[in-house]
Amino acid sequence: MPNSNSIFLAKLLLFFTILLQSIHCQADVNDLQKADSLFELRSYKEAMEIYVPNYQSGLYSPSMLLKMAFIAEGMGDKEQATLYLSKYYDQSPNSQTISKINSLTGQTTLYGYEVSDGGRFLLFLVDYKEIIVGLLSLFLVFSMITTWWTGRKEEKSTSYWPTVLLICSIFLVNNFLKGPSTGLITHSPTFIVSKPTAGGELVDQVEPGHRIKIKSSKDIWYEIEWKDKIAYVKKEHTTRL
Repeated sequence: MPNSNSIFLAKLLLFFTILLQSIHCQADVNDLQKADSLFELRSYKEAMEIYVPNYQSGLYSPSMLLKMAFIAEGMGDKEQATLYLSKYYDQSPNSQTISKINSLTGQTTLYGYEVSDGGRFLLFLVDYKEIIVGLLSLFLVFSMITTWWTGRKEEKSTSYWPTVLLICSIFLVNNFLKGPSTGLITHSPTFIVSKPTAGGELVDQVEPGHRIKIKSSKDIWYEIEWKDKIAYVKKEHTTRL
C-alpha cells in the first residue's frame, strides 16, 4: 500500500501548482483593471496596448471585447471591430450584436450566428470555467485534508477515489471544456467550395462577416460546416475566433 504521507505530499504539490496558476491569473486581472482605468480616461490607445496581448493569450471578458470593438471602430478598423464583436457573440449571443456586425460589414443577412439550447449551455459552462475549477480545487483541498487525517489512523482504511475523481475532473475541465471552434470570414470575396482543391465545386460566394464552424484543418484549407453541409474554405480568407 502506498505511503500515506507521500500521497499527501503529492496532492499538496498539485494544489500549490493550481494555486500558483490562480496567482498568475490574478496578476493578469490586475493588468486588465489598469487597462479599464485607461479606457475610462479615454486613453484608448494605451488601453488597447494592454488588451491586445491579453486577448492573444486567451484572457478576456465580454466587457473587454466590447471595449476593444469600440476602440477598433473608432480607429477605423472595422474588420478588427467585427472580429471582437463576433468573439463577444460567443460569450453573450444577442440580436443587438448581430445588428452591429451587420452595420460594420454592410451585410443584410449573416450566417453562422445561430446558437442552439445545447450550445448556449456549453457557452454558459465555458463562461464559468474558472469558477468551476476553483470550486473543484476547494473540494480537492478538503479531500486531501480528510485523506491525510483518516490516514493517520492505521486501523482505518483510506479511500483515495474522491481525490482521484476530483483531480481528473479538474484536468478535464481545464483542458477539454471549450466552446465550438469557429471562424470569421474576413476576405472579399470568399469562395466556399465542395472539395479542398482549386477545382472544387462552388458552394457559395460570401462577403466578410459570416461565421463558420471549423471541423478540421487540411493544408491551406479548413473543413467547415456551412448551412448544415460540409464544405471547405481557404485559411487565408478567415480568422479563427
